[in-house]
Amino acid sequence: MSDDVKTLSFEQAISELEQVVNRLDSGDVPLDESIKLYERGAALKAHCEAKLTEADAKVRQITLDAKGQPTGTTTPEGM
Repeated sequence: MSDDVKTLSFEQAISELEQVVNRLDSGDVPLDESIKLYERGAALKAHCEAKLTEADAKVRQITLDAKGQPTGTTTPEGM
């Protein structure tokens, strides 16, 4: 994955991914540029998936009391 993709927030990456998809959908992009856009889109998609997985892991660590209120976090397995 491109280093610059790794520095993007989820919101930045998803916005750029939407732009890539729109450009590819337009059909007005030359083949060579389409390939580069596709590669960039794949890197952005992978980055977004990693960010979502990371967020999901954090949410799963939140512990709730009997009333369903957050009480803290659990320690992830293996730590």
